[in-house]
Amino acid sequence: MELLVAERGTEQDRRTVGTGNVLGSAAYDMDSGEIARARAFVRDFLTDARSLHGMPVSERAMDVTQLVVSELATNVCKYAPGPCLLDLEAGDGMLTITMWDTGSVLPTSRQADPTRTGQHGLEIVLAVCESFEVRREPVGKRVRVEISLVDGPRSDAAGPSGW
Repeated sequence: MELLVAERGTEQDRRTVGTGNVLGSAAYDMDSGEIARARAFVRDFLTDARSLHGMPVSERAMDVTQLVVSELATNVCKYAPGPCLLDLEAGDGMLTITMWDTGSVLPTSRQADPTRTGQHGLEIVLAVCESFEVRREPVGKRVRVEISLVDGPRSDAAGPSGW
């Protein structure tokens, strides 16, 4: 198991489990500086999954994953500053991203409005992810998304087919 210690006491952990899936976890005291660290963590995680574990990870998946983590982390900064946990699991051509924070308000999608400034993060996440789920926890909430690691019919630039 490789254990990395990041700045500000943030602990990051990456490991492979018996299923062949690669897992990664990081904890943040979420402020705007941590958004870049979360993006870097997911980029390094996918780079390792590809180079050390032979998992197929397309460039598009690399970019989309960093965008999604950035949007989720930005939401935490805006609406639930404080502790945040980021869990990653890669396997079978998919990446599962789970982000827990202390905020009790669940995110909601707004009607698409190209004239609105800001608040398009959830629209973006819904457009590029294979699945989206949010659950209340005894403390806070947990957001879970899945992203395809390989390009395919549902991974074109316009988002999932049928949209």
